[in-house]
Amino acid sequence: MSTAEPTVGARVRRVALPAVLMLVTIGGSFAASRNAHDRRPADWIMVVLLVIGAGSLYWLRSRPVAVLWVTVVSTLVYMLREYPYGPVIFSFVIAVFTVIRSGHRLAGWLGIVALYAGHVLGRLVLNINQQGVYQVLLVGTCFVVLGFLAELFRGHRERVAAANKTKREAELRRAGEERLRIAQELHDVVAHHISLINVQASTALHLVDRQPEQAAPALAAIKDASKEALVELRSIVGVLRQSDEAAPRQPVAGLDGLDQLINRTSMAGLEVHAIIRGEPRPLPTGLDRAAFRIIQESLTNVVRHAKAKAATVRIQYGEESLVVQVDDDGTALTGPPKDGNGIVGMRERATALGGTLTTTRTPTGSLRITATLPL
Repeated sequence: MSTAEPTVGARVRRVALPAVLMLVTIGGSFAASRNAHDRRPADWIMVVLLVIGAGSLYWLRSRPVAVLWVTVVSTLVYMLREYPYGPVIFSFVIAVFTVIRSGHRLAGWLGIVALYAGHVLGRLVLNINQQGVYQVLLVGTCFVVLGFLAELFRGHRERVAAANKTKREAELRRAGEERLRIAQELHDVVAHHISLINVQASTALHLVDRQPEQAAPALAAIKDASKEALVELRSIVGVLRQSDEAAPRQPVAGLDGLDQLINRTSMAGLEVHAIIRGEPRPLPTGLDRAAFRIIQESLTNVVRHAKAKAATVRIQYGEESLVVQVDDDGTALTGPPKDGNGIVGMRERATALGGTLTTTRTPTGSLRITATLPL
């Protein structure tokens, strides 16, 4: 039943227009014939022509050009037989508007020219009561105005369609950017906290048999890191679900949480020092979050890959930009640094804000990550 209802409704709408137009044109033409004594009286041929013109609109959506020419012929024959002026032109007008709107502009204008030229030439050939030049020009002007109105209607529809398309593309682009941002957030949160948990778990397993009393701090660090990860993941998933639950208790991660980040990382065995130059001040939310995530991911890379004992985070508050630099004293390596997923994500964050992110080797061979974020 549910699949048949739209089909029935579409058929009713498709039949309604020609049916109503038949009643209007036939009724209007008969009414006009009562006072048009100088015109041919209404007869069955007039009714047939009106039925053909209005009835052809049933196929207007599927065969608009063919329907246009049917209305041209039926209207032209009606006019040349000198039936009373009335709503006979309605079928032709609707067909012209539909044809031009659907993109068949040449066919629409040819139909207008054919009807007008056929009317003028037909009257000459059949020696029908000739009209004056003024009347001929007036009729021609009306046909031209009809064509331009149809063009205006088509142009308006195209502009509306283009505006809707642009709006949809903008919405899709924003949705893609939001998905990318959330993916970066998930990567940063999961990679950082899981790395810390992995390091602390390894430490706890190493100490649990030999020095069980020293395993407690490692287990406590695991507990804190997992709790922090769950809180941040719940916040991100809440955005994805667009739920009506209460907002997260913690604010969006920013440089205000740098001390906590350093403490958590230090508990994983990496000694982290922070050096801040310039006057700290409130930053735009996007820039603040990007700076924090870049530092977090940099320290995560150090914990996972650098085999370092210490790292230094330098933050420079400038007048036009914020510069973040992370160094470590890890194992000396040679060759240019390779970009993994973490570095690619950090670079995308910086680029999205109009900034840059570079990875270089220090004189000792360790990795240096420098991000410049314009204010």
